[in-house]
Amino acid sequence: MAVTEAQNPLIGENTCGSLLKKLQEIWDEVGESDEERDKMLLQLEQECLDVYKRKVEHATKSRAQLLQSLSDAKLELSTLLSALGEKSFAGIPDNTSGTIKEQLAAIAPVLEQLWEQKEERIKDFSDVQSQIQRICGEITGSLNHNDVPAVDESDLSLKKFEEYQSELHELQKEKSDRLQKVFELVSTVHDLCAVLGMDFFSTVTEVHPSLNDSTGVQSKSISNDTLARLANTVLTLKEDKKQRLHKLQELASQLIDLWNLMDTPQEERKLFDHVTCNISASVDEVTIPGSLALDLIEQAEVEVERLDQLKASRMKEIAFKKQSELEEIFAHAHIEIDSDVAREKILALIDSGDIEPTELLADMDNQIAKAKEEALSRKDILDKVEKWMSACEEESWLEDYNRDENRYNASRGAHLNLKRAEKARILVNKIPALVETLVAKTRAWEETHDMSFTYDGVPLLAMLDEYAMLRHEREEEKRRMRDQKKFQELQIAEPEAPFGSKPSPARPVSAKKGGGPRVNGGANGTPSRRLSLNAHQNGSRSIAKDGKRDNTRPVAPVNYVAMSKEDAASHVSGTEPIPASP
Repeated sequence: MAVTEAQNPLIGENTCGSLLKKLQEIWDEVGESDEERDKMLLQLEQECLDVYKRKVEHATKSRAQLLQSLSDAKLELSTLLSALGEKSFAGIPDNTSGTIKEQLAAIAPVLEQLWEQKEERIKDFSDVQSQIQRICGEITGSLNHNDVPAVDESDLSLKKFEEYQSELHELQKEKSDRLQKVFELVSTVHDLCAVLGMDFFSTVTEVHPSLNDSTGVQSKSISNDTLARLANTVLTLKEDKKQRLHKLQELASQLIDLWNLMDTPQEERKLFDHVTCNISASVDEVTIPGSLALDLIEQAEVEVERLDQLKASRMKEIAFKKQSELEEIFAHAHIEIDSDVAREKILALIDSGDIEPTELLADMDNQIAKAKEEALSRKDILDKVEKWMSACEEESWLEDYNRDENRYNASRGAHLNLKRAEKARILVNKIPALVETLVAKTRAWEETHDMSFTYDGVPLLAMLDEYAMLRHEREEEKRRMRDQKKFQELQIAEPEAPFGSKPSPARPVSAKKGGGPRVNGGANGTPSRRLSLNAHQNGSRSIAKDGKRDNTRPVAPVNYVAMSKEDAASHVSGTEPIPASP
């Protein structure tokens, strides 16, 4: 075994060579045999081998540990890069460059940086996932602040983080939309509660306590349950509003009907303007706070009940008022009814109590409606009857005018009478066509309604037939009068012819009325049993069913205009009267 004898400066002179030399010196001095010496040297050599072997084994284990650490570091590096989604990282050393310790020393800073990045990523992921979990809990209504979301450390890539961020943004947008929807629904509930006179805070608190601002809760519930309950509350309040408005409009209509029936003064009606102002409003148009409150509806109900009781006590007065309205409609339509019998029947019904006041009034309202319909169906014929009677009046006036021998005198009003006579002749010429049209329309009406068309109780066709007969008789009378006048003139002229004089012809007997214009009587002295042409003025003449005439209708107007004071004085003094237009 070769032993170096070089001096080691670190341990001074105690080297293996010096120590072996000193041992040999001792052996020489002692006198050890060569066998002992070889044995001891072999023992020393074995001990040295054992020491080297242990050192080598230790070194081998240390190298293996370093290689394992390097392998673990590389595996950890690969795992971190995979988790972070990084394909490469700046500063990663080459696998074959440098010793093991150099490689470990080179990879350690990279691992430290990746660990720091991983911790930051985990924190970011945890924050995003916490927000997602919180918003999802707010939406579902199962939020638990103690739950911490578990972060999947195997995938901390930026792509995964962006997915979580995108999900968070969608949830934040949905949260914002839900919050806006909550505010809109709460605002709608507030407006509806104001109109209905309800407590808004108690209403929204029943939905969710967070909706009540007075509780101091900052975040509003946006859960599905809260939105559904809010929507149901809005629907319930809208339906309640609709029903209350319908009820209030019914009460307002009843109030107006009762007011109109009893002629309630405007001062008393104004007390309920807040009720009647919404009588024709739609549900969306009613926005005034308290306009549909329960106490207001109860107030209107009490007033309707009070007026109903008052109406019952004034039933006769109201019923007679409606009867008068019905009679007025029939009078304008020239329909004859027995008013006394109708009023006696109303009194009997009210006194007997066999019919409710409301039913009686409803029945009378139906009668009035039917009377209006019947009057409307008669209007066209009645208008033509009025034209016919007006034309008959003008015809009667024209006959009186034609019999006036002074009609062409240059007196005051003569030109007006002349103009009227011209217009009257045009109108009289239209009478036959008017009568023919009136007969056709009357017959068509009777066929449609399957009943006779009467005018103040007299069949209109009978009146028209009588008029045609009267007109024919009048024409015959005129013809006879003309023939008689010619005959008289011939008889007077024959004996006086030799003397050369011809006296004025006498006026027809039928035309003489004491020297003045004819005011009453039939045309050309027609008997009073006939329909007088000058007895239809303003469409108010009536003929009784028993054949007697109603003589209360005004006759034809006087055929002269009113005279001034000077003309009247001259007329009294004996001067000639001045004709004028009617």
